[in-house]
Amino acid sequence: MKDPRFDALARQLVGYSTRLQQGDHILLELSDAPDEMAVALIRAVRAAGGFPHIRLHHGLVSREMMAGAQEEQYAAVADDLMHEMKRMQAYIAIRGANNSFENSSVPPDKMQLVMKHMRPVVNQRVTHTRWCGLRWPTPSMAQQAGMGTEAFEDFYFRCCLMDYAPLKAAMDILAKRMEATDQVHITGPGTDLRFSIKGMPAIPCAGEYNMPDGEVFTAPIRDSVEGILRYNAPTVFQGTPFDGIEFRFEKGRIVEAHCNGNDEGLRHILDTDEGARYIGEFALGVNPAILQPMRDILFDEKIAGSFHFTPGEAYDVAPNGNHSQVHWDLVCIQRKDYGGGEIRFDGELIRKDGLFLDPALACLNPEPQA
Repeated sequence: MKDPRFDALARQLVGYSTRLQQGDHILLELSDAPDEMAVALIRAVRAAGGFPHIRLHHGLVSREMMAGAQEEQYAAVADDLMHEMKRMQAYIAIRGANNSFENSSVPPDKMQLVMKHMRPVVNQRVTHTRWCGLRWPTPSMAQQAGMGTEAFEDFYFRCCLMDYAPLKAAMDILAKRMEATDQVHITGPGTDLRFSIKGMPAIPCAGEYNMPDGEVFTAPIRDSVEGILRYNAPTVFQGTPFDGIEFRFEKGRIVEAHCNGNDEGLRHILDTDEGARYIGEFALGVNPAILQPMRDILFDEKIAGSFHFTPGEAYDVAPNGNHSQVHWDLVCIQRKDYGGGEIRFDGELIRKDGLFLDPALACLNPEPQA
């Protein structure tokens, strides 16, 4: 029997996240997700008067394709996908992962080849469609979260189906405060970081781009970043795990990079192109229900009391901003249980130990833990 939460999630994605209109074409792209969820999405699209287009993927098959990628092959693949994407007004991606490290055996040069050809398609989707991306709750994800499968599914649907309207009102206030800011100063264990966001737009995300959601993002002035930053949330990039990443910046550029046990792999990613050593995004995580990292960035970047500072592509946030094949959201949690920390805007203390000081932003603070 189909879980009724599938239909509720489909309605949320079609009606709220992508705001589908009569006559819109929407690409539904699912990887390792149940057929029943695909059916729920198709029916929700048709109920809204849209035209569903569907692509189904499987992690093992996708890994095999990438492992033997060739220039001529992926140039043709990307051309086909770009032609399709240009016809879409909206896009929903649901990505399951039976094995989060499935792509770890793909040779780095093959992964970079795929990224090179796919990046323009991604940019087209991000800048020219109403899009939303989300994971699917698998036993593999439950293991990463340290939870039982059923408990994780309940957590997942609670986060995805929550009422984002109250959060959105507070996030709008935070976005205006960020847009009025020039200098940002972040301190914490192993971190003393300064940069400017003067003149940059700030975008509140309350279910329109990801599910679950809960971040306000902008971008630093490309050459303004100075100092050191130690991330404390574990991460996975292109199927490879990284822990304890530390960067040192000079004039916006990452000039030193270290992590626990895989400095070579870290530097290989940062050397993908010139833009990979500059920052394309600065964001504050504000979902009060998401508290612990689980090596899944669509959850981890929303952790209440966190921020992420992203090497690589800036998309369209920053005028004349940073461009790269890479976009790697790396997270630092500043709550007391993760060592604490402070964020100042133009010298004013905005958030201390993960808690906003302005009462108007209190609903963005972490939920009390039992």
